[in-house]
Amino acid sequence: MRYGMIIDLGRCIGCNACTIACKQKNATLPGVFWCKVGVSEEGSYPHAYKKIMPTLCNHCENPTCVHVCPTGASYKRDDGIVLVDKDKCIGCRYCMAACPYEARTFDFGDRTGYFPERGNNAYEDATAYKHVKGTVSKCILCADKIDEGDIPACARVCPTGARIFGDLDSEEMQALVKEGAYQPRPDERTNPSVYYLPK
Repeated sequence: MRYGMIIDLGRCIGCNACTIACKQKNATLPGVFWCKVGVSEEGSYPHAYKKIMPTLCNHCENPTCVHVCPTGASYKRDDGIVLVDKDKCIGCRYCMAACPYEARTFDFGDRTGYFPERGNNAYEDATAYKHVKGTVSKCILCADKIDEGDIPACARVCPTGARIFGDLDSEEMQALVKEGAYQPRPDERTNPSVYYLPK
């Protein structure tokens, strides 16, 4: 069992529903995005086109972030999900430096909220426990939802079904990999659990 995700770039329309669902579910702070959708323009007129690239933590099979963590705060579960134990994290940020995908963020303790002039709203107050000043945070692949038998929020809300979540060892996921799905930055030899199907 190794959980992962295959993102079909031919289906992704760059709507950012995944970004919003991730922020809402995980109550990430202003400016913090565990799930991002990069948009750029490629080519030149008259053959220019929009390139859409959704990204998240790759939950690597060989995670450099785990290897460099001096306290064991960054760890990998048996199902392949990579997490951070806030109680063990000392904020050294070695994991951030080691991650080739820039998937981690550091909590500097700014609790201004989304609407500073109004103060924190009830939701921000209720989810404040999720954030610990001086620690690192990242996409958790909605491990809590998976443990309840659900799928990650980003995959749940995708209107085009571009995000396909499941056990990478299953026949269905392996069939998609064999269709030509590729991993980001294979030169890093981390064996990411996130694959992309090209257009």
